[in-house]
Amino acid sequence: MTRLGTGIGWRPEIADAVERMPGIDWVEAVAENVCPGHLPDSLLRLRERGVTVVPHGVSLGLGGADRPDEGRLTALAERAEALGSPLVTEHIAFVRAGGPLTASPRLEAGHLLPVPRTRDALDVLCENVRIAQEALPVPLAVENIAALISWPGEEMTEGQFLYDLADRTGVRLLIDVANLHTNHVNRGEDPAEALAELPLEAIAYVHVAGGFERDGVWHDSHAHPVPRPVLEILTDLASRVSPPGVLLERDENFPEPAELEGELSAIREAVGRGARTRPQAEGRPERKARDHTAPVPPGGEAARQRLALAQAALLSSLVAGTPVPEGFDRVRLGVQSRALAAKRADVVAKVAPELPSILGTEYRSAFVGYAQRHPMRGGYRQDALDFAESLLLGEKLTEGRARRELRRWWLDRSGPAPRPLSRLARVGQVGRSLIGR
Repeated sequence: MTRLGTGIGWRPEIADAVERMPGIDWVEAVAENVCPGHLPDSLLRLRERGVTVVPHGVSLGLGGADRPDEGRLTALAERAEALGSPLVTEHIAFVRAGGPLTASPRLEAGHLLPVPRTRDALDVLCENVRIAQEALPVPLAVENIAALISWPGEEMTEGQFLYDLADRTGVRLLIDVANLHTNHVNRGEDPAEALAELPLEAIAYVHVAGGFERDGVWHDSHAHPVPRPVLEILTDLASRVSPPGVLLERDENFPEPAELEGELSAIREAVGRGARTRPQAEGRPERKARDHTAPVPPGGEAARQRLALAQAALLSSLVAGTPVPEGFDRVRLGVQSRALAAKRADVVAKVAPELPSILGTEYRSAFVGYAQRHPMRGGYRQDALDFAESLLLGEKLTEGRARRELRRWWLDRSGPAPRPLSRLARVGQVGRSLIGR
């Protein structure tokens, strides 16, 4: 098992600071933000110094009903090879639903959503993980995610679900202690119980991050300082096993380097406190090892279809305003829906920074309102174009500087791609009128 040490999430906004930080043994980069043929100079310099770089995927959707996309797997493999990484990581989550399995439109969440802890979902996940393992050149580790909502009719605890997943596939685990705290606040799950049920020997490394609480709901923001309860869960984990690596995640609202270094020191101290109370003989009696080279029996197409229908119904209610599926908490689904819309607003603002510049303080409320009525059609760049088009077709954005600049921006980027027939006439009319103004 690779010993990684203490690391930090590499982001372009803090790349220079990360290079100067003392005691950084490794970094993690979002896989989808790295181009294998044009690696950032900062990552190249870190690699030359012997700093390990691990690609962390966010879009594979291993917990979805569909089998993993070959193109996404190839892209993840290319990044692992380009970075010389000892492993790659992804999430136990679904990020899209619909399509052929449900004979319904494909929907994108734009974020990580929890899978139900059921036998159907576990069977599908195990098969998807094994498909990914066979396609990747290095070991795979998968991460437990934070959740605002609970699935009705779950059959296992998180610890049991993760234990069976690791036991059946041999996959490594990326344990996010901040997500254990999130699920404690939002779903009443005891982090200590989850840790007690985990296959500790399968842990590849640990994530630590901050968040905030609002109206009794914990939001895993990755934009706030690491709170004490998260550090206490880290100490509990370290009292049970020596984690091969621990990494601080921060995705936005970046503080001064000294504050990040202080958080890294607090993480080291939390691990140290746990190590001082850890029994000399670590671990627990292990189950008889499985032959992980043997194929995992598929869960069957019926299990995939049942999961597909359930996930499509949930995602449609979150991003398209369809009725809440039976058994779900309507209030919590409303919180999750708004959180997804806010996440889309944040990412679109990064992908198309001209939009918040043009619209000013009106951007965020306008986009969140748009996102709660319009599902994503094809990635964040397309989302930005669709949002701008919606404003130009609507009546809320009156004639003035903002409308003229938005019109110019949309025309420069919309290109000649064919539009759906149902919208062709309106868009063409708008395009001609925009050009004429």
